[in-house]
Amino acid sequence: MRRFALTVLLPAVIIIAALFLYAAFEEDRGAPAAGPGKPGALPLVGSAENLKLLLEKASASGLQGAPWFGGAVRGLPEVQASRDGAKTGAVEYSGTNVQVAGVDEADLVKTDGEYIYLVADGQVVIARVHPPEAMAVTSVIKFAGPEFHPLELYLDEAHLVVIGASWGVIPMEGAPQFRKEQNVIIYPPPAIQSGTLKALVYSIADKTGPRLLREVEIEGHYLSSRKIGPDVYLLANKYIHYYGSMVQEWTARPPAFRDTAAGGRFAAAGYDTVRYFPGFVIPNYLTVSSFSLERLAEPVEIHTFLGAGENIYCSTGHLFVAVTGIDSGEPQPASGPRTSIYKFKLDGGKVAYTATGAVPGTVLNQFSMDEHKGFYRVATTGWDSGRGGGGTSQNNLYILDGQLKPAGKIEGLAPGEQVYSARFMGDRGFMVTFRTVDPLFVLDLGDPYHPKVLGELKIPGYSNYLHPYDENYLLGFGKDAVEVPLKDHTGKVIDTFALHLGMKVSLFDITDVRNPVEKHTVTIGARGTHSDLLYNHKVLLFDREKNLLAFPVTVMELKQGGAPPDTYGEFAFQGAYVYDVTLAGGFNLRGRISHLSGPDYPSAGDHWYDGGKEVRRVLYIGDTLFTISPHLIKAHHLSDLRQTGALLLPL
Repeated sequence: MRRFALTVLLPAVIIIAALFLYAAFEEDRGAPAAGPGKPGALPLVGSAENLKLLLEKASASGLQGAPWFGGAVRGLPEVQASRDGAKTGAVEYSGTNVQVAGVDEADLVKTDGEYIYLVADGQVVIARVHPPEAMAVTSVIKFAGPEFHPLELYLDEAHLVVIGASWGVIPMEGAPQFRKEQNVIIYPPPAIQSGTLKALVYSIADKTGPRLLREVEIEGHYLSSRKIGPDVYLLANKYIHYYGSMVQEWTARPPAFRDTAAGGRFAAAGYDTVRYFPGFVIPNYLTVSSFSLERLAEPVEIHTFLGAGENIYCSTGHLFVAVTGIDSGEPQPASGPRTSIYKFKLDGGKVAYTATGAVPGTVLNQFSMDEHKGFYRVATTGWDSGRGGGGTSQNNLYILDGQLKPAGKIEGLAPGEQVYSARFMGDRGFMVTFRTVDPLFVLDLGDPYHPKVLGELKIPGYSNYLHPYDENYLLGFGKDAVEVPLKDHTGKVIDTFALHLGMKVSLFDITDVRNPVEKHTVTIGARGTHSDLLYNHKVLLFDREKNLLAFPVTVMELKQGGAPPDTYGEFAFQGAYVYDVTLAGGFNLRGRISHLSGPDYPSAGDHWYDGGKEVRRVLYIGDTLFTISPHLIKAHHLSDLRQTGALLLPL
């Protein structure tokens, strides 16, 4: 009788508990968020059972698959070139090109004005390069086994932080043991294999023997990171394997993490510490972690959220995470995607959620976002389905207040096109859209409640990246293009499309904001020419005071004249283009620097694939310009590009 009662009552208790959790979830969706940093600012997941209910609810609302997080999303200063001050005597040197002054971004190359620190071929090389005539490798940090792959670096006077991806077995306390369900023995996987984001902190007091001080490892894929003063912030995504109503319990658990400052063993965040973004539709954990290089004995701070992060923007005081396809409870547009923005306060390595907002459309990258005078600005490409039953893209600018509530907006720019680049400079904003021509919009954002379009410039081609020259001039980097008619079978022109040609660099005069002008322009190569600068701003070296502009580029050129516009060029050059750039004279090529030797070109064919000799970064120390590839560092005098040294790097 007792066994019968348990058999009847236990399922009933489970059902009642599930209904209770479901009701709690529904209540949480409608509940207003609490104040900044307070427990309950976002609702808790609470348990594995509630996680399953949340995923089922999200699935009914259109659960999305895992987005591709192939690497970090990148960033730059507001109206000035990014240049570190003199730290080695009176020697000036260039720093990483970042989005916001005072907010450092990880890169594969760093310098302190005397040494260059470089990620190359799965190792980290430290080389003394000043003076350039006596360059030498000081030390090489190697990593045991192929499981860890270094990606990027941070540097301060005492520490080198190596950020990378790792893959392997995660030994962890509390791993599931076999259990019996309905007379079937269920075994866990023989080993928990997972990818992780790892940060290794080294003391560089002795450059010949860097000493490992600390390891922080977080389960998931590297999304991005920032460093503000001594405080390092890491963001990782971990996908939840979810199939219909089936949840793989072990893989759906919160991400594991470990910290050698807290024992060094893997442990998973508890469900009672994981919060979720109400209305999420992407089955992903976002982990925001932080630690201070000044307090290495303190355990890493971990915050885990249900709902993925895609693009981030970081100011000196706040972190904004933008996620596509999220319903934050606000009215939905007629159709098309919607982006939710989550705001976190950053304070001395501490992270606290403060607000949630939403805007129609999708965000291109970190430069589509900005914070200015307490307001958040974002450029999006949305979809308008109200035109005769059809649909067309349109571009928008939204301004949200400190609580991410709507303040002002500009909608409906360049119908049929999409945002290719955006940039914010104080009270102004700039947006480039493209389909067959490149409209550059100048926006007045001085009154955040009433933004407006001041001027527009239409030119061939487009700019993927905009960079401030000064307050009245703007640099643009992208591709030239030609408009080509599209004809039907009778030869009638029914539409037009654009063919991308060579790389294009422009200097825009925005002094008269109502009539922007492309003051100077230069094109490089033919169709197929490419530079990483078009999607990674850290590639750029620009110094207005030195009239210096440099970046790596792979140049393709046409060998025959009169070729049709859709003809791709053949490989002609890989290396750095170095320009003198002035307002009066525009772009004057100072010279080209390649790491390829004479015999390399005949063997290259139509394309060059030897990544070991591919110039990836350009920087200066004093009056010396350095070009860096995975296998070589070359030094040239800044004024005339006369070579003053070369250093082969260990393989």
